[in-house]
Amino acid sequence: MNFKTRFAAKVLNSGGVISIPTDTIQGLTCLPRFESSMQRLIDIKKRSSLKGMILLASDVNYLIQYVADPTLLNKITCNSEQPTTYLLQANVKTSKLLLGGFDTVAVRVANNPLISSLCAQTQSALVSTSANISGLPVIDSTLKLRVYFQNQLDMVIPPIIGDNTPSTIINLQTGERIR
Repeated sequence: MNFKTRFAAKVLNSGGVISIPTDTIQGLTCLPRFESSMQRLIDIKKRSSLKGMILLASDVNYLIQYVADPTLLNKITCNSEQPTTYLLQANVKTSKLLLGGFDTVAVRVANNPLISSLCAQTQSALVSTSANISGLPVIDSTLKLRVYFQNQLDMVIPPIIGDNTPSTIINLQTGERIR
């Protein structure tokens, strides 16, 4: 674990909003325990609060408190070749900012060293959404992140050049493939 990762965890633990490379695309992230951080993330993206966001975790144990039926988490697989986000019925206590206008929560278990380290250091799942202004392409460079978001982010871990393909989304209860 390097200095940058430790610092990112401290920023998140203090309620910060950062940009990180996820297991799919460059994302914006914060911790779900900070309502003000989730609202700030929505505002930074100029995104409707009705869209909802994803919870990323390195282990299903970080997701238990957000789902209505934790036993369904046993059905989640971590597929590093085709990352998959699952929709599950949300726990009634889950923040409306995370859910958007839905009664389901989007969760993904990622086999990614950075996400694993951040989850371990914050003892939390990570709120995640694509690093872009709503409706525009995902940002794929540190320069573009700085230009688009200026000084609104508390930290940027540079993007990794790669596929930049969003995850598949499956409703775990119905089996329906959303994306």
